[in-house]
Amino acid sequence: MRRKLPIFYSALLLTGVNLLLRLVGTSFQVYLSGRIGPSGIGLLQLVLSVGSFAMVAGIAGVRTATMYLTAEELGKKRADNVTRILSACFLYSILCSGGAALFLYTMAPRLAEHWIGNPDTVPALRLLAAFLPASCLCAVMTGYFTAENRIGTLAAVEVCEQLCSMVLTLLALKLWAGQDTGRACQCVILGSSLSGCLTLCTLVILRNREHPQTSKPFPIVGRLLQAAVPLALADVLKSGINTAENLMVPKRLARNPAISDPLASFGTVSGMVFPILMFPACILFGLAELLIPELARCAAAGSKTRISYLMRRGLKITLLYGLTFSGLMYLLADTLCLRFYGSAEAGRYLRLYAPLIPMLYCDSITDAMTKGLGQQKACVRYNILTSAMDVTFLYLLLPKYGMEGYFVSFLVTHLVNFILSLRRLLKITGERLPAHIPMLALSAALTALWGAGQLSTVSAQCVIFLILLFCLLILMQVCRKEDFLWFAKLVTLKNVKLPDSP
Repeated sequence: MRRKLPIFYSALLLTGVNLLLRLVGTSFQVYLSGRIGPSGIGLLQLVLSVGSFAMVAGIAGVRTATMYLTAEELGKKRADNVTRILSACFLYSILCSGGAALFLYTMAPRLAEHWIGNPDTVPALRLLAAFLPASCLCAVMTGYFTAENRIGTLAAVEVCEQLCSMVLTLLALKLWAGQDTGRACQCVILGSSLSGCLTLCTLVILRNREHPQTSKPFPIVGRLLQAAVPLALADVLKSGINTAENLMVPKRLARNPAISDPLASFGTVSGMVFPILMFPACILFGLAELLIPELARCAAAGSKTRISYLMRRGLKITLLYGLTFSGLMYLLADTLCLRFYGSAEAGRYLRLYAPLIPMLYCDSITDAMTKGLGQQKACVRYNILTSAMDVTFLYLLLPKYGMEGYFVSFLVTHLVNFILSLRRLLKITGERLPAHIPMLALSAALTALWGAGQLSTVSAQCVIFLILLFCLLILMQVCRKEDFLWFAKLVTLKNVKLPDSP
């Protein structure tokens, strides 16, 4: 039991931090949408897409490589070697991020004119390039602290970084940007970049306060390249496809005569709907973060029974959680979007995407479990395949069907990714999931949603939906007595017996 307490508290900590950061980020997105409008949000998303690609190229797999190499040396009781590893990772990061920053700075005018379609974004892109090396070095330090299992330290630093970023951005918007969307993009980038530099300095100071010892030189370059380069190639390819997709959407939408402002339509979905749609998923991120190392440890120990238990329990919890919020989002779509954004169009899109929530949430947990069982390369292949499919579908569908074509592409590609990931998970574990559980749960959710729809007020609809769903899940025996006992023991920190627990 003593070993289970840190895992439980880690889950609480990760869940709390993710919830706080997502709440703060969503609130800030609401403020920005009111400040610069849907078109400004769409333009910002395009700039950040280019910046994200440059960041992935600059990091070049070094965060995961730092985490892996540091953990390996600590596991072998060779803590003195960590300083050499960090030095090598810093040098690798400086070279990669410097090259990416130089390319972004030089190509900023062409990217702004031909890719983004707005020359006013050149200063924002060059600002991204100026701070890119510092942001990539910050990834090295977060990789080190993660390997050290100092989750509390990272959580505190991340919260401070987010708050600092918001304050600096708000000040810059108020004092300088006005209604200029180009300047607004610069303000957002400046705020996040300066707070990232503060995070880097903080983590370096915390590392130096440990008074680290330096070992004699030992071969590290080959190990670093072997760990980082494959990840870098896969990440750059995937990010490049995603960036091309985001940059292509407004241009292909412009060919649809029914859409007068392509940037506004893109910004409504990507900058307004998706943050609300995925906000409840932050509760699952703590579970996903813990499942990866836990399943990796179980696989190394050959604990097949425990792997089966964690897989079934994780998928079931995620399915029920996703169905609950899918129904609530469907009922509250207009209320949420009118309250936050003052946009009835965003409410219509949120209601359209809400039924996809169970699949999206289950896909994230399935992806984490697959990675925990050592199938990272398979996950990369699936992501690249579905991203390429997405680009193809968007290119063909957007000019004729507009944002409805965007929805079809989103649905098909995410469904394919989920099916492939789940199939891989079942294959490597040798498990067979009972089909009646998701079917009964879906039937209960649809019945509860229909019953709630008979009422006139939104608040009453939500209450009745939750009551009906809970009762139907029990009547259909989707939720059984052992599920409630397990949850009660977990919450009260009593002895929770897990199959094949070591």
